[in-house]
Amino acid sequence: MRAVPTSIWFWIAFHAGVLIVLAIDLLWQKRTPEPVTMGEAAFWSSIWVVLSLGFNCLVWFLMGREHALDFFTGYVIEYSLSVDNIFVFVLIFSFFRVPSEYQHRVLVWGIIGAFILRGLMIWFGIALVERFQWILYVFGAFLIITAIRMLSGKNDLDLENNAVLRLCRKWFSVSPNYDGDKFITRVNGAMMLTPLALVLIVIDVMDLVFAVDSIPAVFAITRNSFIVYTSNICAILGLRSLYFLLAGLVGRFVYLEIGLAVILAFVGAKMVSAEWFHVPNWVSLVVIASILAITILASVIATSNGVAAKSQK
Repeated sequence: MRAVPTSIWFWIAFHAGVLIVLAIDLLWQKRTPEPVTMGEAAFWSSIWVVLSLGFNCLVWFLMGREHALDFFTGYVIEYSLSVDNIFVFVLIFSFFRVPSEYQHRVLVWGIIGAFILRGLMIWFGIALVERFQWILYVFGAFLIITAIRMLSGKNDLDLENNAVLRLCRKWFSVSPNYDGDKFITRVNGAMMLTPLALVLIVIDVMDLVFAVDSIPAVFAITRNSFIVYTSNICAILGLRSLYFLLAGLVGRFVYLEIGLAVILAFVGAKMVSAEWFHVPNWVSLVVIASILAITILASVIATSNGVAAKSQK
């Protein structure tokens, strides 16, 4: 197996590439401020997937086949779990009545915030695992408990009584109205947050909550910090375009929550039983991909009659 590249320049090169593509994305949005169309969302979603797979090939070349498989499995886990974020984003945008032309900017800056927060979480999580090996069992048990909560329907988001919103409104002055796509505005000479800033804060906090599930799940695949981090980042990079692609279809994924819960339970069980029963990562990849395929196909079949009925009206 080839040596793992630990040079700081390798990390710098990855972040430079990410920032360049994000800058292109932001410039594209500035040039076309209209709401993102399905065609544009599909185009950018495919671009992010192709770039991630290209990076996966680079990992294979520099780090070897095993690390490339770890990256791809971690990427599939993160990407599939990120679909759950889309359900939450739809609820948040609906609750705040965010105009569609402002949603792109919120999601891009939310992704940038997620880089920082997830990076800190990964660094902290790996430091914990290296110091306390038994913490993996805690992570595994936590994933199983989360899966049970998802299956029992106890993961609902209550924005009316959200603690983050209450704290923001208590600590900051918040404008009652939007001011274009600005996060900060001036009202009667006073600086105030706009409702769009609250949306950004809630999205980043909710992404952090989801990361508490998804990051430990990747620890079941590998504890290599570079693989854990890059698979996370590559997955959330495509989240913005994936939202615009799937936001109108979330009602059709009726069984996806069950599939994601089963994936978390499987990964959690793998972590808890790792000392006595080793599951190869290629087997994990096949299991995870099969669960996703079955639940998505079952959802499409289950909702096809309703879609057909609507189209006939």
